[in-house]
Amino acid sequence: MRVFDGGAVRLHYRVDGPEDGAPVVFANSLGTDLRLWDGILPLLPPGLRIIRFDKRGHGLSDCPPAPYTMGALISDTESLLDHLEVRDCVFVGLSIGGMIAQGLAVKRLDLIRAMVLSNTAAKIATPEMWSERITTVEQDGIEALADAVMERWFGRAFLSQPELALWRTMLARQPDAGYAGCCAAISGTDFYSTTAGLRLPTLGIAGTEDGSTPPDLVRETVGLIPGSRCAVIRGAGHLPCVEKPEEYAALLSEFLGEVGHV
Repeated sequence: MRVFDGGAVRLHYRVDGPEDGAPVVFANSLGTDLRLWDGILPLLPPGLRIIRFDKRGHGLSDCPPAPYTMGALISDTESLLDHLEVRDCVFVGLSIGGMIAQGLAVKRLDLIRAMVLSNTAAKIATPEMWSERITTVEQDGIEALADAVMERWFGRAFLSQPELALWRTMLARQPDAGYAGCCAAISGTDFYSTTAGLRLPTLGIAGTEDGSTPPDLVRETVGLIPGSRCAVIRGAGHLPCVEKPEEYAALLSEFLGEVGHV
């Protein structure tokens, strides 16, 4: 385990692969930690420098008092990548991780040469919905949301699998303040105008059964960036890297090849 002290927050992160490998950075979703990507990593091309981290309020990273801003999450990520001397990475962001990717690309294009916007959008849901979710978490904890979240995270076939219990436990064990803090960050984010100004290779990934960011929403966001394309994984929900790791890894590997990263 490694910890980066950025001053405002200490982030838990992990680096796999050679130091001189082409860097690929993964940013996970609301309510998960860096283990989200475990299933696809063995399926990616060899020789990559793979960087994962727990955003503030999640996993083993610090959990400051809520609320958080998207700007703070982006700055956390920027500081970590500067510490690791990362330049020209492919940034893979899922859900809130995809929002971090968009904001970081606008702020520091020297860090990112291409990005994968997975199950995300320039704006997700409404402030009213996020306010209701924050209130529920503050009053009753994440446990009160867990079953409903599982139905958005996963397709129908996965909901009957024994592994579902592991993901439900991961969600429920995240700090309530960290989850609520990141909900507030999402609530205050609208990247439509800034993302439309980006000019870098971009792959969108969506799941046909995603109850949080449906395919049309992902397509709309990815379509803001000229030359981008969007792939849809059938039968998958909000976390296709968990449900369909082979398909997800194949899409990612193909994209890495297209942008000359392997």
